[in-house]
Amino acid sequence: MFSIGRYSNTNLPACFDPLRDTSRTIYPLAHLNPPCKVRPYGEGDDDRRSVLTLHARSLFNHKCIGGDRSLHRPWWDDRTSGNRTEPISTVSEGASIHGVKTANADVNAKRNYLQVFIAATITVMFGVANRVLYKLALIPLKEYPFFLAQFATFGYVVVYFSILYLRYRAGIVTDEMLALPKFRFLAVGALEALGVASGMAAGTILSGASIPILSQTFLVWQLILSAVFLGRRYSICEIFGCLLISAGVIITVASGTGAGKSLQQAGIVWPLLMILSFLFQAGDTILKEIIFLDAAKKLKGGSVDLFVINSFGSGFQALFILLLLPFLSRLWGVPFYQLPSYFKDGAACFVNVGSLAKGCEGAPLLPLLFILINMGFNISLLHLLKISSALVSSLAATFSVPLSIYMFTLPLPYLGVDCTLPPGFLVGAAVLVIGLFVYNLPHAVEATKVQ
Repeated sequence: MFSIGRYSNTNLPACFDPLRDTSRTIYPLAHLNPPCKVRPYGEGDDDRRSVLTLHARSLFNHKCIGGDRSLHRPWWDDRTSGNRTEPISTVSEGASIHGVKTANADVNAKRNYLQVFIAATITVMFGVANRVLYKLALIPLKEYPFFLAQFATFGYVVVYFSILYLRYRAGIVTDEMLALPKFRFLAVGALEALGVASGMAAGTILSGASIPILSQTFLVWQLILSAVFLGRRYSICEIFGCLLISAGVIITVASGTGAGKSLQQAGIVWPLLMILSFLFQAGDTILKEIIFLDAAKKLKGGSVDLFVINSFGSGFQALFILLLLPFLSRLWGVPFYQLPSYFKDGAACFVNVGSLAKGCEGAPLLPLLFILINMGFNISLLHLLKISSALVSSLAATFSVPLSIYMFTLPLPYLGVDCTLPPGFLVGAAVLVIGLFVYNLPHAVEATKVQ
């Protein structure tokens, strides 16, 4: 991805003077051209210079004179040039007089907004497919959900580090990226493991309808943590938009399910524990954003590769999950001493081979599809966080919830009877869309002002 205002010695014109000869072929290689005579602009100019010439001089800050084509000195060359001793400036210097800087900022803003929009759309699509395929994957593995969770957790470590190794061999991942401090990756893994453990503990008590309602506290935690640790300041429209989005999801999910009554029956401890699990998950995303920002400084404007964070984060998460395995197995109703036989039976059902494979129709295709889509969802979510913020990535994941509910009303294979839309689905979806509009309103106004 290129950015306006950055040039390399492979795309700079050799001699740029529109009034002299615009039909000549431009040779970008210095050794094919004689040296260029340089003079400060303003010397020898006449009134016939066009606006294009002025813009060209603003871009390159000097011009070639004489009949020979030559290569102008690149912007990173700070050697003395005629009676100039300062480095030749880039587009950002001196170009604002002619409106080039404003135009470039406008183009960059539009391009960044389009990138975020496309990445958010892909994330929502992966989020919907992830929820649907998880439901389908549990049909053959309905007796072994804990096996599927651990297979995915430890399988991701192997896959991510394999991809990281290939990208390192290809030169995409550098030694500087791998030399980043590992204590933050350790903290990422710990927060993810704590989020899984506390969410699992509360999920065994709370009803299925109440969990999506409590999950909307995730956005609240995002707002608070990003303001505290990243110094973000949100407008009233952005805060109100987030609240409307959460309200829309709650209305969509909770209508007609009796979720409020089930929350009252669960007491205060288990809902608070579930809310605490979303605090751990929000802290995990904020910490990843901090890693991206800090890496940009240490890598001198570069960006750390996604698979560096995914690989080390997943590795430390698997380590903490392994330490918590006795506790987690009890939550799933599997005594720790029975785990070897439980994993053996789960593996037999997963590959759908042998006498234990009875009732495992759909394996291994459905579980493998879920694992692949879940990996794609995690990667797209991290990419969206990288180019925008943790809050935007959370909003994209939240938007996938009502779309997933609608998908379950379609005739999907293996599910049998079609689900019906909750009574408040349309109302909740309308509130969610209004919330997205309100959240993006300040950004749209700012973009209009820039334009």
